[in-house]
Amino acid sequence: MKNHYFQDNPDFSLQIKWVVLSRVVFAILLIVACLIFSSGEKFSFFAQPFLSLYNIAAFILLISIVYLIWLNKFKKHLILAYAQIIIDTILVTAIIFVTGSYDSIFTFLYLVVIIYTAMILFQEGSLIIAAISSIQYGTLIEMEYYKVITPFLGQFYLSTTVDESHIIYRIIIVTIACFSVAILSGILAFQLKGAKQELKITQEHLKRVEKMAAMDEMISGIAHEIKNPLASLSGSIQFLREDTIPGSSEDKLMQIILRETNRLKNIVDDIQLFAKPRADNAIEMKIADAIEETVELFLNDPERNKQINFIMNLDKDIRVFIDPTHFTQILWNLLKNATQSIKGPGEIKIYLRPSRNNRVHLTIVDTGSGINQKDLTHIFDPFYTTKPEGTGLGLAIIHRLIDTYNGMIDFESTPGKGTIFTILLNSVPHKR
Repeated sequence: MKNHYFQDNPDFSLQIKWVVLSRVVFAILLIVACLIFSSGEKFSFFAQPFLSLYNIAAFILLISIVYLIWLNKFKKHLILAYAQIIIDTILVTAIIFVTGSYDSIFTFLYLVVIIYTAMILFQEGSLIIAAISSIQYGTLIEMEYYKVITPFLGQFYLSTTVDESHIIYRIIIVTIACFSVAILSGILAFQLKGAKQELKITQEHLKRVEKMAAMDEMISGIAHEIKNPLASLSGSIQFLREDTIPGSSEDKLMQIILRETNRLKNIVDDIQLFAKPRADNAIEMKIADAIEETVELFLNDPERNKQINFIMNLDKDIRVFIDPTHFTQILWNLLKNATQSIKGPGEIKIYLRPSRNNRVHLTIVDTGSGINQKDLTHIFDPFYTTKPEGTGLGLAIIHRLIDTYNGMIDFESTPGKGTIFTILLNSVPHKR
């Protein structure tokens, strides 16, 4: 699902568009700055290094058009992101080369590239670009120092004006700066992503809670009114069965009535659980242990798809305050939905990690068929179901149970590729 985020996430595509737009703005500003400086200093339009900078700016504008065409025509957005960022580092190296290499004031552009890389590709991408930038800068300076390439403006070779130790010192400083910025910006980008995700989950959760609150009293009253007649009906049928011949047609009909009555009773119980869940039996528990136990039980379910591989990455020390039965019901239903969405071989990943503000992130990722676009806004609605035998209460109950413990739930889904459910719970601080 990691690549699915980059390939199909509209926010990722929007970020690439903003980067392309920023690059266009930079190219235009570069042209304007060169024109102003050259006219102010009475240099010819064709004088170096201005002509080369004009050519670089023109190339940036041209390749930006190529990026936009790629973005709209193809789906390999992750490849596009890396390709344009690496080309950006090459262009920065070219700008540094034509403006004096060792003496260039444009070395900071590497850091700009690394920062926006962290914003769209996070720390892994920023570290890769930091390494590429450091290698390019070091190679450029070393090649000029050892006279492999001639200084662009015909200055003296660095070996005649700068001590080798200063060259090494400059390369080390630039490298340290690149990696420091990559690490810091990567951390900030990750925290920003987490904050945005939590904000999105909170907003969506509150919308659903408000929507459900209006239904609570009505649903609870209806369930109560239905339960009493069902109990009377079930008792009467059982009493009548005592006077019927076992195996007779009357007995078989009564068995059907009892079975369906019991099914209605289960539905009413689910409705009452949705309307008024109770947290009386909540205890402090190690959530990783509960996850492992539930998954082990689920793996022994004879109806499960044996071709599905389960992968778990759990923080063992996290504790939450919740009813173990409720937590098992939440996880079991999500695992059941995940397995039902996978036809044939597949994978379900469960991640458990701490978050900011004493929060816990429980994430369940599947490689199933995903959720159709028309169902996305309704999957937590009570009685809304896409399954022939479903009651439409499974996810609604999960939502209500999680809300009972001041938690939140949200999801992301890509049709044909899978679904990610994220649960936020409050953690219990470690006792010292």
